Amino acid sequence: MPQGEKRRLRHGCGSTMGNGEGGPVPLAAAADLGSNSFHLLVVQEEDGQIRPIDRLKEPVRLAAGLDADGTLSRDAMERALRCLERFGQRLKPIPRSRVRVAGTNTLRKARNAAELIRKAEKALGHSIDVISGHEEARLIYLGVAHGTDDDGRLRLVVDVGGGSTELILGRGLTPERMESLFMGCVSMNTAYFADGTITPSRLRRAELEALRELEPIAATYRSAGWRRAIGSSGTVLAVLAVVQAEGWSTNGITADALKKVVKVLLDTGRVEKLPFRELDEDRRLVFPGGVAILSAIFQSLGIDTLDISHGALREGLIYDLLGRNSESDSREKTVRHLAEQFHIDAQQADRVQEQALKLFEQVAAHCRLADEDRHLLSWAAHLHEIGLLISYTQYHKHGSYILNHIDMPGFSLRDQQRLAFLVRSHRRKYPGEELLLLREEDRDATLSLSLLLRIALVLQRSRQDSSLPKIDADTGDRRWKFRFPANWLDEHPLTKADLEAETAYLEPMKFRLRFE
Repeated sequence: MPQGEKRRLRHGCGSTMGNGEGGPVPLAAAADLGSNSFHLLVVQEEDGQIRPIDRLKEPVRLAAGLDADGTLSRDAMERALRCLERFGQRLKPIPRSRVRVAGTNTLRKARNAAELIRKAEKALGHSIDVISGHEEARLIYLGVAHGTDDDGRLRLVVDVGGGSTELILGRGLTPERMESLFMGCVSMNTAYFADGTITPSRLRRAELEALRELEPIAATYRSAGWRRAIGSSGTVLAVLAVVQAEGWSTNGITADALKKVVKVLLDTGRVEKLPFRELDEDRRLVFPGGVAILSAIFQSLGIDTLDISHGALREGLIYDLLGRNSESDSREKTVRHLAEQFHIDAQQADRVQEQALKLFEQVAAHCRLADEDRHLLSWAAHLHEIGLLISYTQYHKHGSYILNHIDMPGFSLRDQQRLAFLVRSHRRKYPGEELLLLREEDRDATLSLSLLLRIALVLQRSRQDSSLPKIDADTGDRRWKFRFPANWLDEHPLTKADLEAETAYLEPMKFRLRFE
């Protein structure tokens, strides 16, 4: 029986566990769908701290299933789905609000990722957030920072994954610079060591490829003044296990120890003949590619010793998830920062938000809108004028472009796309074709949110703190009616005209919107 399964039997499968005093301790979980391996971490949370109680890992080798045009093979997709069915069994007792699942580089790149994600969510029983490279770097840093001592000085975090490599500079819990590079142990191995042969020329070409990726940022990172380098995740932990077992290093990975690993690779010449007993078969298959990347990082950034963190993306996901239920929600901070950066009229944003949320409460039950939808509407209200910094003309389109392409810490690509659509659709002709670009299961809720935002903006068009009457909503399938106090609309002809224009904008969507 695998070690993770043994731990699961010891700890049980309930959504809460005793804390020694008879009270339940809530569980939370995070899954990292990496390019080489899928990982699941289950923790107990108490007083903001986490204690791992179960870890599951499966070498899915997703990136190895990408063909030349970026399409995932059926075999790779089947491996992923079988793994996620097992993860789904483990997650069943844990509330959905306390589970987060993140897809990384391969799911960002694959042309048929949407097909896999749709099937994977069904197998897993939870939604999957595909995150950007910068968001992956932020979460990795968060996991490392929570698991290592903090002396307040700048530190460098290195994470060599299956499909990408993240480099982060930060202090305390705050990353200050993040890079996600298009190289990982699986992709590098596929390019240079696919047949298992290791030669000096192949290893040098792999290192040069990695050095080429590092070149644009190397000088900045070398001169940043970091005092400590910390490594995390599979390649780093595999190299650590080797150098410690061989007696080449007792504290982290030194540059000399890494050179000895490289020498053994070259002396052996074949992956299956590597003498390192610490490597399981799946890690052995991608080991040369990972070592080539790590060697290039040591050379390029001038690392003498790489300390080790056992916390990384999964732990970062857990801490970020727990923060979403508190004032430390990273998404709230991101929205506030963008509002300040783009000089958004905060008073008007507050007016629109308040009005939109009042309307939200009227329709939420019938439209099956969730708390996350409420947050999304609130953020859209605060950011709907973000495009004004570029130009008033078509500022809704400028704002959508910004939100689709800017780094938004805490947001998945899916939620970032929905937020950008809400900003795009808040005025003028309704962009029905662009709504169809969203995931099918997001379209109805996003349409409802966009209508609420549009109506709120009409009601707050004067940009003044004036009291508005109570509005009653009558909602049906693709039919909404809002009732105002008697004669109110006649007494406010401009608002009435604007609302009538909204009914016309929605007619092509086969949505009946009425005001009386």
